[in-house]
Amino acid sequence: MSDAAQPTAAEVRAAAEAVKAALDRHLAAVENRTGDDDPAVYAAFNDLAAAAEAYDERLYDRYDEVTPFEIPGVEDSLPPYAGPAQPNALSVLIRRDYAMAEPQRLLAQAQRIADAEGDDEAPRTAAAVGSSVHAAIGVLFGEYEADEIASRHKEFGLEEGDSTLWVAAADELPEPGEWLSTPFDQTDPSRVICRFDVSAVFDEDELYEEDPTGRTHELP
Repeated sequence: MSDAAQPTAAEVRAAAEAVKAALDRHLAAVENRTGDDDPAVYAAFNDLAAAAEAYDERLYDRYDEVTPFEIPGVEDSLPPYAGPAQPNALSVLIRRDYAMAEPQRLLAQAQRIADAEGDDEAPRTAAAVGSSVHAAIGVLFGEYEADEIASRHKEFGLEEGDSTLWVAAADELPEPGEWLSTPFDQTDPSRVICRFDVSAVFDEDELYEEDPTGRTHELP
């Protein structure tokens, strides 16, 4: 970066003052929160994250130094909650990623499930599995709930990746079949009441805590 594009010392100082002010607002919001999902705490958290990120950038650009702490950036957070205080319905969105660590184990488990079927469709189901991983996945997820697969993933030759769960408010329960063709296209992040993330970036040996967004992360 050229000298002309660098922030001035005054701009760095102003960014530091903005962090201090954001800290005060965040503490005040926490002290006066009305519940676990107080939108004022959530907004103050995002403001603090944005102020800390701006200060860190200016500090680095001007002095080639960084801060000793890390606050999740705004781009990693949901916007402030803008949904109803008393939702009439909820939408729960879950994403879980898996690596196909042992395809042969997956195939064997799917074949075992197919062979255990006691109705007339058993021979056709068993034959459909064969060496097809796609067929095996269909059998597996058709037999078990997603939560059971998550808890037993190693038995099925799967390796866990990141996962997230979002709980969003809705004005009313949609009509049956209304969103089935595009189930994830109508999610409004500003209506997400809470979210819970699990990722390998977290150290498994540490304790968990929840931040105001509901995001699950670990203590440093």
